Amino acid sequence: MKLVVQRVKNAKVTVDNNITGQIERGFLVLLGVAPTDTKEIADYLVQKLVKLRIFTDENDKMNLSVKDINGELLIVSQFTLYADCTGGNRPSFIGAAKPELANELYEYFINQCQKEGLKTKHGIFGADMKVELLNDGPVTIILEK
Repeated sequence: MKLVVQRVKNAKVTVDNNITGQIERGFLVLLGVAPTDTKEIADYLVQKLVKLRIFTDENDKMNLSVKDINGELLIVSQFTLYADCTGGNRPSFIGAAKPELANELYEYFINQCQKEGLKTKHGIFGADMKVELLNDGPVTIILEK
């Protein structure tokens, strides 16, 4: 599983001109699933995500987590995180999980984040989504297991 975590001032995802998820200060999380991923891997990454200390404290140090600031999460499925461009200019996505497994783990990940007490919004799995964000910093971190 691979996460691209962006610290944002705000973010939203739109499908067919309808906003499906919108947050204020927090994380926009692009989530990709590999064929070997499991719920245990998702649990591990949920804990890394909610404890990731990349918000600034009163001394302007990256020392606070999204939970510490009562932040929000916007989670968007992104199978293209597993693109392989080594064989040419057209990416192969053979490293991404099949849609059934990917959707199951995507939904599980969202539910586990909600269980952590965080306001969690999301896109629509497999949809053509438009994502807008105001990156804060910018700060972008890649988490994977």
